[in-house]
Amino acid sequence: MPIIVDHLNCIYEAGTAMEVVALSDINLVIPDGQFIGLIGHTGSGKSSLIQHLNGLIKASSGTVYFNGEDIYDEDYDLKKLRSKVGLVFQYPEHQLFEVDVFSDVCYGPKNLGLSKKDVELRAYKALKMVGMDDEYFYQSPFDLSGGQKRRVAIAGVLAMEPEVLILDEPTAGLDPKGRDEILGLIKKLQAETGMTIILVSHSMEDVANYVDRIIVMNGGSVMLDGVPKDVFAHYKELEEVGLAAPAVTYIMQQMKEQGFDVGTDATTIAEARDEILRALGR
Repeated sequence: MPIIVDHLNCIYEAGTAMEVVALSDINLVIPDGQFIGLIGHTGSGKSSLIQHLNGLIKASSGTVYFNGEDIYDEDYDLKKLRSKVGLVFQYPEHQLFEVDVFSDVCYGPKNLGLSKKDVELRAYKALKMVGMDDEYFYQSPFDLSGGQKRRVAIAGVLAMEPEVLILDEPTAGLDPKGRDEILGLIKKLQAETGMTIILVSHSMEDVANYVDRIIVMNGGSVMLDGVPKDVFAHYKELEEVGLAAPAVTYIMQQMKEQGFDVGTDATTIAEARDEILRALGR
């Protein structure tokens, strides 16, 4: 069943001189199996929103429904929710703390009360899903590269066997090769498992090739919500709030302005290539 966000509002330090409206009347339906890019500049509300989805923050008003249940009901099991809606933080160091990689990935399923065998099977499976070789299993997670740390942090959440995987800026600080590897891994996971994935980013380039739907946050509200082609068509509005469409969007717009008979809704390099070849009659 989908996640439903119903008239969600979040105010930090309410009633004080430090009051900040982080979220304002958010209404969203997130269907099972959808790959979503949640985009916005710093302070747009995207991090606040995802922390409401697994109950880390309680709304000032409104609610969140998961599998048809109100997560703010008095007897709702938030521990169960957090095993089903997994959150990978922006900085993997915030999730890594055990003496070695394998122990770290075992931590979550161990807290579910599973047998030692089941815990270790889950950890092994999760580490293989993120492409970690056995040679790293008994190394300290803090001795790994930035990209490897992110893989271990993702594995730690996957070992809980979540229905929804939320990743907060998973490519932050990585070089282009590392960024592409992590994004490719996330897309592969989504294709193989069919789980719902919410990828948080401030970069349209990061999501253009991967997601089914883009939600753009600005000033604590949903500014745009739709398939990539529709969202990128509003590139001038995106620029006004400090964002930008992928480079492909601008290239196709420029070609159109210069008289080439091309469509302007390509969102990937492959789509742009095909459209240019079509326009040239090749």
